[in-house]
Amino acid sequence: MKLKKSELKEFLDSKVDLYNNPKFLDSDPIQIPHQFSKKEDIEISGFLTATIAWGNRKSIINNAQKMMLLLDNAPYDFVINHKSTDLDRLETFVHRTFNGQDFIQFIKCLNHIYTHHGGLEHIFAKNAEKESLQRSIHKFKSAFFEIDHLKRSTKHVSDPLKNSAAKRINMYLRWMVRNDNAGVDFGIWKSLSPSQLSCPLDVHSGNVARKLGLLKRKQNDAKTLQELDKTLRRLDSLDPVKYDFALFGLGVFEGF
Repeated sequence: MKLKKSELKEFLDSKVDLYNNPKFLDSDPIQIPHQFSKKEDIEISGFLTATIAWGNRKSIINNAQKMMLLLDNAPYDFVINHKSTDLDRLETFVHRTFNGQDFIQFIKCLNHIYTHHGGLEHIFAKNAEKESLQRSIHKFKSAFFEIDHLKRSTKHVSDPLKNSAAKRINMYLRWMVRNDNAGVDFGIWKSLSPSQLSCPLDVHSGNVARKLGLLKRKQNDAKTLQELDKTLRRLDSLDPVKYDFALFGLGVFEGF
């Protein structure tokens, strides 16, 4: 499908309007952090939900819901004030390869981020570059795992500097930073700007982007993400990742 730049922008903008809509919440994992109103609860529930956001969407939502129940539906309070005996009940959790041991590790690492790094927003903002948060994700991963940790848990945080497209963490950053006035993305991290975000790149969005001529590279990795970033910034330099709604909607809901 070959469209002129102006036609492509018009087409994609219309799809953004269609899918960047509260109805989107019904089938999307972002509904989990929408259950909370306190900033820290939103960002922690969002981070944990995004961490397990691969596979069947229904099971992602169900399992993220289970995570919140195990944290007494008060994720920030649990992260900050838990005793080691409170962690025992998390042992039972499993979502694909993310198990109870990983869950416990993540709670300890989150406690470390809030206790020693000023919280999730601060650690991402501190290392942000003008037009990219990919180095910031790399630095976040280092800080997250600088306490004693299980080696197996490190695979659950991607590293763009090791050529990962880091789909789930880029999706999480979209949730926190982008303010869409539509009630989907939160926009609660004011120290970062939507212009710094990268599109969550996965099989669906990658295939749609290729069909539309937004991407040439075949694999979904960090280099491909840079290519997509450049293309989307040409369409909207201030809010490039709004097009995630278009690419995702076209792929998942329209089988484009």
